[in-house]
Amino acid sequence: MVNPLEHIRLHPKVAKQLIGLTLPQLEQLIKQAIAKNKERKKAAEDHKIRVNKKGAGRAKNLSEEAEICLTFFYLRQMPIFEVLGIMFDVSRTTANDLFHYWLPILRDLLPCSLLEEWQNSIKNDEFVQELLTSYELLIDSAEQQRERPKNYQEPKKFFSGKKQKHTFKNQFVSLPKGRDIVDVIVGERGPEADVNLLRKQQDNFSESQNFKGDKAYIGANRTITPQKKPPKRELTLEQKESNKLISQSRIYVEHLIRLIKIFRVAAERFRLHSRSYKQVILVICGLVRFRIGALKF
Repeated sequence: MVNPLEHIRLHPKVAKQLIGLTLPQLEQLIKQAIAKNKERKKAAEDHKIRVNKKGAGRAKNLSEEAEICLTFFYLRQMPIFEVLGIMFDVSRTTANDLFHYWLPILRDLLPCSLLEEWQNSIKNDEFVQELLTSYELLIDSAEQQRERPKNYQEPKKFFSGKKQKHTFKNQFVSLPKGRDIVDVIVGERGPEADVNLLRKQQDNFSESQNFKGDKAYIGANRTITPQKKPPKRELTLEQKESNKLISQSRIYVEHLIRLIKIFRVAAERFRLHSRSYKQVILVICGLVRFRIGALKF
């Protein structure tokens, strides 16, 4: 069987279908991830008390490039680890271990939002917040089904009446036209009201920051929303036209969420342990930012 990485290099046009990135983007990320891994290893080696000789132990079956490709392949296609191991010619356990090894490295490499990227580089929250006030930021949320919690009380907390399933809720803030993910909240309870999440998220922004959302955000401060139809009455033509304009401008945040859901691990029932949910979704947010050109190295 041909290794998926070799297949992608032989047929670059299928790269987006298989891993959600173009071949040049994949090669660039592989290079950056390998460099980040070397940094982590060097930092660990400096504090390690060595017992065995360096380089001892079983030799690896896969190159680092193939290991990173395995991680991207899982995020995009979400096969069971048995199938993933067969595709990359490793055991199910090794496939699982490799995925969880590279996931935190990618998390360090890929800032999930513009706020996180700027805060890591500029380290001046007030300056960052002031820059964003010239925009009306778009906001929307999405739910994702999760495994039914085993704890007796947990199912009640995560059961969504809207979806009739146990779900996580994620909320995304984007620039106009969906040019970048500005901020994200991940792994909240499915029944949590969108407007309550926005009120929490507004703490990350200036008090003069304006937002634009759908009817779920009616009542939030500094937030433009469509008008609801009054009971037993109709909206006026002006109100309908205003709602239409709002919908046309905020549809781009839904397009951004669609890009996130291209990665099946973010769209279908989340099968991994719930404690890894936040890390997985934030990595995907970083991948989407890199895919659309908002994140550069």
